[in-house]
Amino acid sequence: MKVEIWSDVVCPWCYIGKRRFEAALEKFEHRDQVEIVWRSYQLDPTSPKQSDETTTEHLMKKYGLTEQKARGMNEQVSGLAAEEGLEYHLENAKVANTFDAHRLIHLAAHHGLQDQQKERLLKAYFTEGEAVGDLETLVKLGTEIGLDADEVRETLQGSAYTDEVKADIRRARDFGIQGVPFFAIDETYGVSGAQPVEVFEQVLERAWSDSHKRLITVTPGAQGVGSCDGDSCTI
Repeated sequence: MKVEIWSDVVCPWCYIGKRRFEAALEKFEHRDQVEIVWRSYQLDPTSPKQSDETTTEHLMKKYGLTEQKARGMNEQVSGLAAEEGLEYHLENAKVANTFDAHRLIHLAAHHGLQDQQKERLLKAYFTEGEAVGDLETLVKLGTEIGLDADEVRETLQGSAYTDEVKADIRRARDFGIQGVPFFAIDETYGVSGAQPVEVFEQVLERAWSDSHKRLITVTPGAQGVGSCDGDSCTI
């Protein structure tokens, strides 16, 4: 079973959704047969690579909020994150363009380290206040999970994985995805948002059941007639 997750590394709900989905997957009987693929999505592709604008200031400007209201929103989401074992310091998070971060995730996927890179980027942004649009920061975060520093730098200084990131975003648009996180299971079931663990459990079970239907055996007449059992057959 394949689960594709559209997400951005500066989306507070995406980190919460990741934890809730992981909790559901841990309880799922067939978790070893589930492939997870992280897909790129940008909440604001117009953001500069680096900025001194805080998340509070960004919310104030984007939604026309007072500083108190914006801080309250950050405190609320930070409290929900804490319930999932996450430590948010949104007062230190700075607005950043995430296109290169998504290219780094694709590079990590090439080396079988996609989930590790996604996790590292989320923690770097929400907990450590790292500038996830900065080249040298991304090189550091890539090497911390086992990537080669020179390869990361060469990749991000060039255009590698640009088409892959754009393809992810285009596919999200084709699916009608308008917000993240978004979880697509076998291109059949879609879950929008950081839903409760129980919702993810139910969807995983239903998707597995629908894709692994069992045959219903119909045996008219006497049981066993015209069938083989072990090393003998009944006629």
